[in-house]
Amino acid sequence: MKHKSKKSFSMILGTVLAISLMLSGCGKSGDGNAASGANNSGNAKSDKQVTIKYYNWDNDAQAAGTDAMLKEFMDQNPDIKVEHVVLVPGDSVEMEKKLDFLISSGESIDVVQLASLGSAIERSGRGAFAPLNEFYEKEGVNPDDEYWVNAKVDGKYYGMQYTKSINYIMMNKDALDEAGLEVPKYGWTWDDFREYAKKLTKGEGVDKRYGSYFHTWELYMNAPAQTMMKDPFVYDDGTTILSDPSYKYFFQLRKDMETVDKSAKPYSDILAAKLNYRTEFFNEEAAMILTGNFTIADPGNTEQYPHSFKTAFAPVPVPPAGAEPKGYEGKYFTSGSQIVMGATSKHKEESYKLMRFMTTADSPNRQEFSGYKKANNEEIMNKLVAGHEDMYDLDSLKYSLFSDDIKFLDAGAKMTKANAEITKVIDDGFSKYMLSDEPLDDVLKWMVDEATKYINEKGFVE
Repeated sequence: MKHKSKKSFSMILGTVLAISLMLSGCGKSGDGNAASGANNSGNAKSDKQVTIKYYNWDNDAQAAGTDAMLKEFMDQNPDIKVEHVVLVPGDSVEMEKKLDFLISSGESIDVVQLASLGSAIERSGRGAFAPLNEFYEKEGVNPDDEYWVNAKVDGKYYGMQYTKSINYIMMNKDALDEAGLEVPKYGWTWDDFREYAKKLTKGEGVDKRYGSYFHTWELYMNAPAQTMMKDPFVYDDGTTILSDPSYKYFFQLRKDMETVDKSAKPYSDILAAKLNYRTEFFNEEAAMILTGNFTIADPGNTEQYPHSFKTAFAPVPVPPAGAEPKGYEGKYFTSGSQIVMGATSKHKEESYKLMRFMTTADSPNRQEFSGYKKANNEEIMNKLVAGHEDMYDLDSLKYSLFSDDIKFLDAGAKMTKANAEITKVIDDGFSKYMLSDEPLDDVLKWMVDEATKYINEKGFVE
């Protein structure tokens, strides 16, 4: 999801242990085991401890998990010390702005976690990051067999997938039972979602529970395009997806659910009140919400989100016949954060070793789904719900995450440099249609013209 909160403190852990281990002759080269990720670049033991930096945007809770993983790595690699640098706590957008400043200033950058595949590819195309091909070849692994999605530019690999994003619909199970509705399986459509929302809408005025809630992100402006296409901006041939039939369908669906069915809170109210999507769901303001696996722990967190109902989960609805995105395969988009190596790093072998550990290690301190194909994400799910299982319809959660019905798309073949501009076009076009009487066809034509202009101006990541 796009989708898709972190506090700065750097911690230097295990220094005394590292020195004592070096003196006792530990720190030998690894055996190339990709699953452990700790010793797979084959370096000989260094006579001197090397210090590298790991940059991200952790909040306090996430930083604790990251630091614990970094300590694991340092315990296994006493010749490498890692400093954890949180550039901007809890804000990946501002963090990347600060990172760009550091890169432009010529600072030596070792390992960075970025929020998305797009962020990694865009900066790789500008030469900010080091290609990883020679390291993969030395280790003897094919990255396409290792990770669900790889950051690749002109045949060169630049990023390792750290987390895996999976979208789903969170549903108030008590409300479903009350309405006599089954928890949906893969293949239910957005037309079905609309019917569910009508039946789940209840009450009036301040006591009204809407059947659904759509937040302000692009994800909710064209869910079929954002969840079932390889790239949210362009087709593989480089043309804009804003001409896609799914746009006309979903824009109309959104407006009809607000104005005709009255089963979705008005977009104007959401903007004016600056609503929080989690609060809308857990406060029973809405019975269904499209979100992602970063919310798995939330139903069990009744201290932060007080509620008494059980939460069920369903796969994201598919577009109905006639509204399928171009190139539709019935598979879902998946991405996640990426870990990259700075082109200016003075310790690339050590940085690669850390990258492989962070992305492949079966660590008890991992807090998010892994982008590593061989990871046991079901074990991570169990850890996230542990102690609060009674708040979940666990069968539906497991189905929505791990069923054989749920398949994922490969990465897109093209990526435009106009992501920021096209995002604004989508936001402006959607607002134009939802908040005025401007005809839908006119709005969509304006969006296509604007997006095409920016694509032609900015070009593609090559």
